Amino acid sequence: MRSSVAGRRSFRFSHWSFMFAEIAVWSFAVLLVTGAVLMLFYDPGMTRVTYDGSYGPLRGLLVSRAFDSAMHLSLEVRGGLLIRQMHHWAALVFVAAVALQLLRMFLTGAFRRPRTRQWLIWVALLGLAMAAGETGNALPDDNLSGGSLWLILSVVQSIPVVGSWVGALLFGTEFPGDQVIPVMYGLHLVIPLVMAALLIVRELLVRRHGHSRFVASLPERRGARPLMAAATTGMLIILGFGFQIAPIWLYGPATPSQISAGSVPDWYMGFLDGALRIMPGWELTIGGHTLSLAVLVPTLVVPGLFFTALAAYPTAERLLAARRGRPAAVRDVLDRPRETPVKTGLAVAGVTFYGLLWAAAANDQLAHQFHLTVNAVTVFFRYAVIIGPVIAFAVTRWICLALRQAERETAEHGVETGIIVRSPDGGFHERLAPADHEAGHLVAAKTRVP
Repeated sequence: MRSSVAGRRSFRFSHWSFMFAEIAVWSFAVLLVTGAVLMLFYDPGMTRVTYDGSYGPLRGLLVSRAFDSAMHLSLEVRGGLLIRQMHHWAALVFVAAVALQLLRMFLTGAFRRPRTRQWLIWVALLGLAMAAGETGNALPDDNLSGGSLWLILSVVQSIPVVGSWVGALLFGTEFPGDQVIPVMYGLHLVIPLVMAALLIVRELLVRRHGHSRFVASLPERRGARPLMAAATTGMLIILGFGFQIAPIWLYGPATPSQISAGSVPDWYMGFLDGALRIMPGWELTIGGHTLSLAVLVPTLVVPGLFFTALAAYPTAERLLAARRGRPAAVRDVLDRPRETPVKTGLAVAGVTFYGLLWAAAANDQLAHQFHLTVNAVTVFFRYAVIIGPVIAFAVTRWICLALRQAERETAEHGVETGIIVRSPDGGFHERLAPADHEAGHLVAAKTRVP
């Protein structure tokens, strides 16, 4: 009994998709370590100083202390640029790993009891990681982050009733003011602490409930965690050493009247940029106050509905199953995506919706490359984000049903061998091999319609 409990609570790695959670954990560890080092050299002040560092083209310009310290860290501190770039790459990898972990849990049904709280933790981590990324991008106070601050101000001011008050908390009485960078710095320190607490709670839940598994999975490898830690850290070192990211010396210091050419957000915020570009310029006037739907809907309503749907889906599925007379059971065995066509179709529809918004963020580049007008490309994406997910859902559901039917026929009739034999009466037929016992078990156990 004691050995079985210990085995349940130890880390297990029995399927390649389980690596997403480990990549997220170890990239977050790299974020904490590199962030602690960066804190030793970064100054979030916004008072103006004359830059006299090693980068000649900017020498003599008036810059903020935040930009001056970021330049000093990048170009004059030994190993500073490597640490800074590792920190940025780790943030991008962390968000990607969390998103893939959520997709894996959704497709396999790993969000069901007793792991619903783990699902909610990952949903919260995705939102917090996006917020941490945006606050971190503002800290160098370069021309790229200056453009992001304009967008943040526009989004905040579009909030009904409290928008102006929140804007004053962030920026003070004028833009950009002299307090936004210290405020962003404080948020950038607090958010990772909340994320670290959530990851600790998630680890405790995993040890309590154990890992889920597939019916057909590889032998469990208990020594995979150190390997994943080494691989993740090593890859981030390679990215930080060999691939330049956020060269603030090329962007220059933030200037309210300017923005860097070709400015784009981090990859995980691209869908918000695309939503802003294709949203019609709708406005609504209520009681003499103008409500800018062109900003409010794509930047707050759409993400709010997205995260609400993610958080509420396990409860909604459980209530729907109970209404149909099929109470949800506690399960450790994961679904294969083809076994739940509706849920898989919803996942693909969501990915399609996100991908189309992400592509819409490049509507100007697409228009240039394909010799079209920006208006034509924008109108196309307005229809595509509505029609595309519906088509993706229908096609995905059809593929899943076809795969299940093919497995059922294989289990009933056997596997084609390609060997033609002649019967005693002179006829010819193909010899069929018995279906794999494991495949037959899967088909027999998973024939229900979700």
